[in-house]
Amino acid sequence: MNKKTIKYKVYDLLNNDSITLGSKIVQGVIIILILFNAVSLIFESIPEIKEEYARFFINFNLFSVVFFSIEYLLRMWSITCDERFNKPLMGRIKYAFTSMQLIDLCAILPFYLVFVHVDLRILRLMRVFRLLRVFKITRYVSALALVVNVFKRKASELAIAAFMLVFLLLIASTAIYYAENSYQPEAFSSIPDSMWWSVITICTVGYGDIYPITVLGKVIGGILAVIGIGFFALPTGIISSGFTEVLDERKEKRALSTQEVKEKDSLEKCPCCGKPID
Repeated sequence: MNKKTIKYKVYDLLNNDSITLGSKIVQGVIIILILFNAVSLIFESIPEIKEEYARFFINFNLFSVVFFSIEYLLRMWSITCDERFNKPLMGRIKYAFTSMQLIDLCAILPFYLVFVHVDLRILRLMRVFRLLRVFKITRYVSALALVVNVFKRKASELAIAAFMLVFLLLIASTAIYYAENSYQPEAFSSIPDSMWWSVITICTVGYGDIYPITVLGKVIGGILAVIGIGFFALPTGIISSGFTEVLDERKEKRALSTQEVKEKDSLEKCPCCGKPID
């Protein structure tokens, strides 16, 4: 068996679009391991359980990192079988910067940072990326892949909405700072500190830990709360339209596929007796 054949077999096993039995088995094993990682991460956060089963969590995390690292390397090695990434160097670099590969890398990266001299605070923060192992499941579950596809398609519109949110946040924080600073210097000590109030007001959460007491401040707060209710309808509408577009495209593809099958069957069968034509 030559190298090319082995590479194509590895690519087929890891390819999400493959319908072979081996590919389905590999995908099933990866999904189960991802789910176990999510459960492990939850139980590891409970001090009593973490202390009692510390050795198990360490060994399981080590096994998961090794498994996902091998998967990552095999994907990088075999991806040249894909026409989109068929160049040995540039193809692999291009593939490495795709969203799913970046998630895969971030999922295993915290483990290897232990061997690098970095600030321990950064290392503790990077452990959060272990949760990204859960997002690896989007490779294998079509419903989750649909969500990812919608966000990719509507990325530009969502980016505009995010920019508008930041702009609104900056204006509101500046306005409330000048309206309330002289009356509440501790609560609204600066524009960055005022952003906390702006965020909870735009989200219409209103924790009540910081609130305006001046007439002007209350007017600003009321206007911002009303704008916040309408503002969050914008990204909701964008995402909803994205889902509608993607689902309509899927229906059209299925309809075309069904029509092609029917046309093929009608060509291969006798129109009079319905028997297959030799």
